[in-house]
Amino acid sequence: MASSHSSSPVPQPNSSDAFFKKEKDVAKRFQPVQSLPDVCPKEPTGDPSSLCDSPSLVADQHRWTIYHSKVNLPAALNDPRLAKRESDFFTKTWGVDFVDTEVTPSFYLPQITKEHFASYQQEIAPREKVHERCKNICPSKDTFDRTLLHTYDKSRTDLEQVPKIFMKPDFALEDSLTFNAVLPWSHFSTAGGKGNRDAASSKLLQEKLSHYLDIVEVNIAHQISLRSEAFFHAMTSQHELQDYLRKTSQAVKLLREKISKIDKVMCEGSLRVLRLSLTRNNCIKAYNKLKLMATVHQTQPTVQLLLSTSEFVGALDLIATTQEVLQQELQGIHSFRHLGSQLCELEKLIDKMMIAEFSTYARNDLNRPLEDDCQILEEERLVSLVFGLLKQRKLNFYEIYGDEMIITAKNIIKQCVVNTVSQIEEIDTEVVVKLADQIRMMNFPQWFDLLKDIFSKFTIFLKRIKATLNTIRSVVLLVLDKNQRTRDLEDTLQKNSVKDSPVDTEVAYLTHEGMFISDAFGEGDLSLVAADTTSQRNTSPNSEPCSSDSVSEPECTTDSSSSKEPSSVTPGGVEMMISDDMKLTELELGRLANNIQELLYNASDICHDRSVKLLMARAKGGFLEKLNSNEFVALSRLMEGFILDTEQICGRKSMSLRGALQSQANKFVNRFHEERKTKLSLLLDNERWKQAEVPAEFQDLVDSVSDGRISLPEKKPTGTEERKPTEFLIVEGQKYATVGTVLLLIRIILEYCQCVDNIPSITTDMLTRLSDLLKYFNSRSCQLVLGAGALQVVGLKTITTKNLALSSRCLQLIVHYIPIIRAHFEARLQPKQFSMLRHFDHITKDYHDHIAEISAKLVAIMDSLFDKLLSKYEVKAPVPSACFRNICKQMAKMHEAIYDLLPEEQTQMLFLRINASYKLHLKRQLAHLNVVNDGGPQNGLVTSDVAFYTGNLQALKGLNNLDLNMAEIWEQKR
Repeated sequence: MASSHSSSPVPQPNSSDAFFKKEKDVAKRFQPVQSLPDVCPKEPTGDPSSLCDSPSLVADQHRWTIYHSKVNLPAALNDPRLAKRESDFFTKTWGVDFVDTEVTPSFYLPQITKEHFASYQQEIAPREKVHERCKNICPSKDTFDRTLLHTYDKSRTDLEQVPKIFMKPDFALEDSLTFNAVLPWSHFSTAGGKGNRDAASSKLLQEKLSHYLDIVEVNIAHQISLRSEAFFHAMTSQHELQDYLRKTSQAVKLLREKISKIDKVMCEGSLRVLRLSLTRNNCIKAYNKLKLMATVHQTQPTVQLLLSTSEFVGALDLIATTQEVLQQELQGIHSFRHLGSQLCELEKLIDKMMIAEFSTYARNDLNRPLEDDCQILEEERLVSLVFGLLKQRKLNFYEIYGDEMIITAKNIIKQCVVNTVSQIEEIDTEVVVKLADQIRMMNFPQWFDLLKDIFSKFTIFLKRIKATLNTIRSVVLLVLDKNQRTRDLEDTLQKNSVKDSPVDTEVAYLTHEGMFISDAFGEGDLSLVAADTTSQRNTSPNSEPCSSDSVSEPECTTDSSSSKEPSSVTPGGVEMMISDDMKLTELELGRLANNIQELLYNASDICHDRSVKLLMARAKGGFLEKLNSNEFVALSRLMEGFILDTEQICGRKSMSLRGALQSQANKFVNRFHEERKTKLSLLLDNERWKQAEVPAEFQDLVDSVSDGRISLPEKKPTGTEERKPTEFLIVEGQKYATVGTVLLLIRIILEYCQCVDNIPSITTDMLTRLSDLLKYFNSRSCQLVLGAGALQVVGLKTITTKNLALSSRCLQLIVHYIPIIRAHFEARLQPKQFSMLRHFDHITKDYHDHIAEISAKLVAIMDSLFDKLLSKYEVKAPVPSACFRNICKQMAKMHEAIYDLLPEEQTQMLFLRINASYKLHLKRQLAHLNVVNDGGPQNGLVTSDVAFYTGNLQALKGLNNLDLNMAEIWEQKR
């Protein structure tokens, strides 16, 4: 305290006093006192020595101080004139044994006597003689200048004889390499053992080293002799310095006497006034500290009162403010020595209470009845809890909410299953205890209703979670925004900072060695400054009213601090005050906001995972694989709808349920395809390749595709009038004669397309399976008709031209629908999947090749017939010949078999090819018979037969305009 120091004169602005310069630092004046010996300083007295511990030039000039000492401690210890009797300097403090203690000889060192140095003395004696001789040879001072250059060159030459290794700054014999270089032991120990040669080498090395030592010592002595004059010059200067010191001492003594007189006349009275002012201010400080102690004493009851109303933020603010007061203004108060630790324990208790309160809130919020109500439960309570947890840096509180979400999701499924099972009489819950077994006992409609109920409950559940997490996240973002605005404000204040006020400069010289900054103010100014420094304090609202002269106003700080804190309104309309002591970094707040958003994503994943487990529990035993198309489509649409709802609520895709649906869809596709492929195989194995009648429902099915939109027509009610089946299938105005297998195949193809519409996720799989189905039909029909497999499978006697033509027309019908099917799948594929459409191109090519093979087969049949008949043809009467009548009969049969099955243009093209084959065989036979177009009798007979053939062929239906060009049968004349 200030009262414990001696008085000092008031410094002037131009004064060079040391303590005034030290205390003029403005930045140091406002630093709080870290440690005080007592709350109230001692009263200053009139004793001049009571305000300062350092010596005074005025008051202490006539008494002995440490500045009168003439000898320092090192000089006393190193004094060579010290006698034996004066050794009590050490023994007086540390005992007699300190000086005269005998050192116990070491067991590891041998006893050294003078005999050990005898050999050394013998060796050094010649050197000493050399040294004495060199001293006599040394030149005198007057010849030094003339021989300086010669001596320098000689010493330099001598030094060059010394090896460079001795001159290195890092020379150390401890290094093995250096030691071996200096003492090469390999020269001493030879393979033959020790002998005179070794001794000679050792002595030679020793003399060489001694020579190096002599050279160095001579050079050192020479350098010392060169600097002897500087030493004597320094000794001469000491006498002049002593005269200057004597004069200075007399001047200082005279100055001290004058200053002592000035101090008595001018300074003592003024300093006494300052001491009385300090005493008065210290009394005021003691009074205010007692008031502050009374306020702090009420902290614990006030905290208990706030906790009883769940005001965690207010209780934490009060504890923080009290801790700050204890550390700064009430530091060292004995009665409060345990209050800090008690408040810390109370703060830890509040942390546990807030965690427990948040757990209870999360449990109550998530376990509310799942009605169509997504309102936040007790929003004010939630916001208060979140602010308190942020204030205490409990940033992992969202994990508690996440754990409660998992438990609640399990309970939702369990409750839905229990409610559904209670309404099913066939399930005995006493016999079947496990929920999974109860689920497996449900049929599809019951299980579907259960799944629909669970999805609706999960949707409400996610909406409720989203509303709660949005409120929590908004609180975190408010704190983050407040931190950013505070940082921007601090940057602005630093840029616009002004110089210190005149009052600060005025009181700078009044602070000294830990004195209070406000000691020099009057009572009114003091209260203003103290109130300003404590305006941010938040203490108990139940304290007594503050007085006008108090340093701090703890009773009024709650309202005042609240009015200065920025207020924010949460999305639900709850207004909260954001305190300034939430020391959270922007990185922490940003990471917490991201974690809360991730928690919403986790909620979606939890619902999807629980739904997948429910799906897998029912899928056991192949239940889902056995669903028909309508049931699986309904299930797929329900799951797709739930997935889209969760994506819309949570803003992110969850892949677990979608993956499970895709897995089940793949199994469904495999079963769907295998069933239809097996059905098609059975139909083909029983197909007799005869034209079938077309039921009205198949004509309606084809008509529904005519506008380019593939959809299965709805079944008409049974009460409607039945329509008779037709002979042909009308597709876009063209007649198609088909077999029953192809009609069912068209329906199967449309079922594939319809399934893709209902389940978009299986488009690629369905495309692959449909391609496989079309390829299977093509290859199998080729085996049965062209390969005559139907003879063994069905038992047909032969494959007729009618069977071949009907097979060709069926293939043409499938080819007609391939572009429509391709466009249907193309509209439902992603652009990166368009490469899969090449399957349809390959299938179309295969079908066209098959149709061409059938046409070639029909031509080949007639070709073999022409070869058989025309090879026996002879040009003779009667006309027409039996061969040509037989040919015309077979042509008529061929026309009759294919005309109703194939279109007219295809029939004409086929008979043109048959006619070309006929002309080729006839030309070959005529050449064989050597019949030429010379107008002779044989020429006339051939012409009559050909005319008969031409007339019969053109008389067939649709072939009257056929250009037969029969002139090609004759060899051209050369």
